[in-house]
Amino acid sequence: MEADAVRRNRELQRRFYGEPLGDRLRRLLRALGISQTVLADALGLSPPMLSQLMSGRRAKIGTPAVLGRLVLLEQRVAAGEARDPTTVAALLAEVRAAEPRAPGTSHDRSYDLLRTVAGPDELARAADTLDGGFPSLASLLRRAAGR
Repeated sequence: MEADAVRRNRELQRRFYGEPLGDRLRRLLRALGISQTVLADALGLSPPMLSQLMSGRRAKIGTPAVLGRLVLLEQRVAAGEARDPTTVAALLAEVRAAEPRAPGTSHDRSYDLLRTVAGPDELARAADTLDGGFPSLASLLRRAAGR
């Protein structure tokens, strides 16, 4: 029974996060040379919760800020910012203090990105062009244009 639940949870993790969390978290543990307890503290999780996520006894990270910290830490490690124990400690402290939003939780970033390629008038004209066939996209462009 429990094996079925773990298998199901890992499959859910694959759908939610691209792969089982155990794989992602173990990569961080190896790259940073830290314990699960230290990683849990940096992410803002209890050590038992981290263990349950890694083993598949839990499927989902329940707090968007925790997922945001995980993604932030993965990005920083991939960028080579964890070279030695001193930089690892500083990186973990920075991640611990971060209050990121999980990917996809803020429309503001989408609007900001659109505003980097077009001004308000151009966004509004594009919205008018798309109105007939793509009303959802037109609405998004209008919000980015501030209209």
